[in-house]
Amino acid sequence: MLIKILGSGCAKCNRLEQLTREAVAELGIDATFEHVKDMDEIMAYPIMATPALVVDEEVKVSGRMPSKDELLAWLGT
Repeated sequence: MLIKILGSGCAKCNRLEQLTREAVAELGIDATFEHVKDMDEIMAYPIMATPALVVDEEVKVSGRMPSKDELLAWLGT
């Protein structure tokens, strides 16, 4: 599983990465993380705001912080 955090590296982006890593550990799944900070790369995705979470090239959320339950549901499928 490839997980990308899209964002400039702000506190919310870092928090999203931390929460996502916790969810991955809780589920015991194998995942590779990538923090995309380059604005041109970020703009290649259909999002209007950061932070954003992309799992296997599918945008799961953008512009808000998801709950841990949401993360577990998205990553557990």
